[in-house]
Amino acid sequence: MSTRTADAPVVHLARPHRPVLVAGTLAELTGPTRGLVELPLRLWWHPHRAFDLDQHTMLLWMYENVLREAVRVDELRNHLDGATLLLVWPELNLPRGVRAAWEARHPALRRAALAS
Repeated sequence: MSTRTADAPVVHLARPHRPVLVAGTLAELTGPTRGLVELPLRLWWHPHRAFDLDQHTMLLWMYENVLREAVRVDELRNHLDGATLLLVWPELNLPRGVRAAWEARHPALRRAALAS
């Protein structure tokens, strides 16, 4: 889903009233790729906030949450890894607006999704 005024670019929404935040480059995403990662309460409000990135399903789950909930670029940079995001992109369960915004900015993600 997106909104647009006559002179403004398309704004993709993660959910109602929440614009999607997209990193400028995948290379700037240098978050962890292994081990236990605890998300801040702002990104994951569950009492158990640790994700074991060595478990593929936990990695996917954490990436989905960060991509939906991030409101600051440092949240993306600190918790996502660009190369890993590219690898798991086709597997992520994301709102349509999140997927559209990221693929519009990073065509490599769109190509990865089409190749899967």
